[in-house]
Amino acid sequence: MIGSILEWLTSSESWSGADGILARLIEHIGYTLIVLVIAAAIAIPIGLWIGHTGRGRWLVTAANALRAVPTLGLLFALTLVLLPRLPGDAAFLVPSVIVLVLLAIPAILSGTYAGVEAVSPAARDAAKGIGMTGRQVLWQVELPIALPLLISGLRAAVLQVVATATVAAYVGLGGLGRFLIDGLATRDYASTAGGAMLVALLALALDAPFALLERLVVSPGLTGRSRPLRPTSDPVTAGGKP
Repeated sequence: MIGSILEWLTSSESWSGADGILARLIEHIGYTLIVLVIAAAIAIPIGLWIGHTGRGRWLVTAANALRAVPTLGLLFALTLVLLPRLPGDAAFLVPSVIVLVLLAIPAILSGTYAGVEAVSPAARDAAKGIGMTGRQVLWQVELPIALPLLISGLRAAVLQVVATATVAAYVGLGGLGRFLIDGLATRDYASTAGGAMLVALLALALDAPFALLERLVVSPGLTGRSRPLRPTSDPVTAGGKP
């Protein structure tokens, strides 16, 4: 079985054509990026507002409740509702994007809100004490401190979307999920297992840029990467001359 999987993954025929691995991989990445941009555009501003003002915490609870909704059932329901109302491929793409956005929002919203909420009141008071406005406190103090949890929420959302986007193949959409669905239908277990491996590898590959982004934009003092200054030796106790 392992030999069959490796043969399928390394075969030039598997990578070529509109139904090949490369085309499906590009489709899967495209769906993931579209969903992530939409979900971040919705969840990050709301999370910043909730964390900064302390109001609307019920929105975080409501968003987390969305995780209990069966993804596949919601996808089928939306597809049936929108199929007569949307033309062509949009009838399958739009429901899939909506469902995946609803899946990604809770992780991003919770990470953003928790990051701002965790900012020390002393830091806020110090910022206000030097004359910063509320907007300046949010963007120059709270947001930089909240970045580790915000990016962690984005990373969690990416992993969930990459893995769950495979179910979109049930309603006729492309992506790596096609190998799982079509492979099971035709009993081509090499392509099914190979497709599952590609999904896992893609999730790891897309997580890496966010890990790098965190190292680049987050202050070393927040991550523990900064090195404490070595105390200078006391010349008297060290036996030197004062």
